[in-house]
Amino acid sequence: QVQLVESGGGLVQAGGSLRLSCAASGRTISTYTMGWFRQAPGKEREFVAAINLSGGSTIYADSVKGRFTISRDNAKNTVYLQMNSLKPEDTAVYYCAASRLIPYRTPDNYNYWGQGTQVTVSS
Repeated sequence: QVQLVESGGGLVQAGGSLRLSCAASGRTISTYTMGWFRQAPGKEREFVAAINLSGGSTIYADSVKGRFTISRDNAKNTVYLQMNSLKPEDTAVYYCAASRLIPYRTPDNYNYWGQGTQVTVSS
């Protein structure tokens, strides 16, 4: 079992930045692809970014490409999401997740999920 706990969410003005963290426990995340997803009220959970085991390969949703950066520190068992140039449409609950399956954009392929952290971007 992998337990995931997100932190770093909050209220920020448009154009601002936030850094989300996802701390894992129970098992090392070094054997999992890690992903970030988000869910806005009334909408389905959507893929944001994913990073492979070593951190050498990343993929992003088109809506965040060039603004968000996913990274991982396997020694600290932690994954990060640096979010810059935030927009009101980025407002959502952000979840991190661990997967041993592909494709990595599909929520159903993730085995473990955190409880989420709220990000609110004001205009």
